[in-house]
Amino acid sequence: MVVLRSKNEIEFLRRAGDLAARTLGMLRPHIRPGVRLSELDRLVEEFLSSEDGHSPYKGYQPSPSVPPFPGTVCTAVNEQIVHGFPVSRRLREGDIVGIDVGVILGGWVGDACYTFPVGDVSLRARELLDVARQCLDAGLAEVRPGNSLGDVGAAIQELAEFHSYGVVRELGGHGVGRKLHEEPHVEHFGRRRHGLRLREGMTFTVEPMINEGTPEIRFLKDGWTVVTADGKLSAQYEHTIAVTAAGYEVLTPWYLYINEAEGVARSNPAG
Repeated sequence: MVVLRSKNEIEFLRRAGDLAARTLGMLRPHIRPGVRLSELDRLVEEFLSSEDGHSPYKGYQPSPSVPPFPGTVCTAVNEQIVHGFPVSRRLREGDIVGIDVGVILGGWVGDACYTFPVGDVSLRARELLDVARQCLDAGLAEVRPGNSLGDVGAAIQELAEFHSYGVVRELGGHGVGRKLHEEPHVEHFGRRRHGLRLREGMTFTVEPMINEGTPEIRFLKDGWTVVTADGKLSAQYEHTIAVTAAGYEVLTPWYLYINEAEGVARSNPAG
């Protein structure tokens, strides 16, 4: 069942979403060659704790056949799409790394992802990052009462395939509230004017996973990490949003905090 949130409930979601966004901004100066994923995970755990929040990911076990997730954040390096473990692996110059931050604050969830370039990246990596970001924006532009989830998915699919990229179909966005995963399921492909009609008060994520090559995926033996079937790059950007009377509101405005962090880094190049 899709729950329509009150203004008061959306305010709680806004606070949780802002914490997720600020967490990504906090991480930006630490995304550099040589840093271990486990160090990024530690930084997030400490930051969330200092803000009276915690991650819904650590220890999360969707079914008995899958081991509990070991980290505070999900990471995805290069050909990894989602749900990679934040282990001792060091980032290298030219990598791209997606950091998926989940937050529980006061019993409400915030969920956001950003794919960072590590140092100087290749032209093909920069182009993928640019298009993946545009795909998120294209999907969001379709969010307003009366439109459908099919409109959102179609906009993403059309843009990605125009650039000859693949859109992952097996995984999608989801409703957000007091639980990390609620209704509705949000596909990032589809047909316009098909699917669930959007209504004011809906809260969900839009988080397209855009592959450089084939949309096909495979799971690693750890039961969690999803990678591209052809070993090519993948990028993801995610926002939690609320449907408003006029359109939508982004509840995880990471662009504010990441842009601020990058501006500080440019003004302090030795930092």
